[in-house]
Amino acid sequence: MTTAIVFWSGTGNTEAMAKGIEAGLKEKGAAAALFTVSEVDAGILDQYEKFAFGCPSMGAEELEESEFEPFFAAIENKLAGKKVALFGSYGWGDGEWMRTWQDRTKAAGANVYGEGFIQQEAPDDAACKEFGAAFAEF
Repeated sequence: MTTAIVFWSGTGNTEAMAKGIEAGLKEKGAAAALFTVSEVDAGILDQYEKFAFGCPSMGAEELEESEFEPFFAAIENKLAGKKVALFGSYGWGDGEWMRTWQDRTKAAGANVYGEGFIQQEAPDDAACKEFGAAFAEF
């Protein structure tokens, strides 16, 4: 089963997380495909069964509003039964955006892995690989 990793990154931190997660998945022998949110549309849900979605905290602890939020809103009602991991970076706050996003994804019926993976500022590459490796076995 190939995992689609779909992310938005403003500063490069969430992109670094996505690449680390991809490396962790592949180290466990899992197939993974990496996409920026601008490269995909809702049709991606028909091509993969497992997803890692990444978006940093923006503004008042919200998903990025011009690209990522519209994409996620378009796929949200199709997530039931899909295996999903959520990740992202933040610079302030306490992770409220991730808790809200986790609740929203669970309410959509997705089989959500863990409690969301967040990293403050520059991500720890080893932690990202570890998260990816663990998600490979989910």
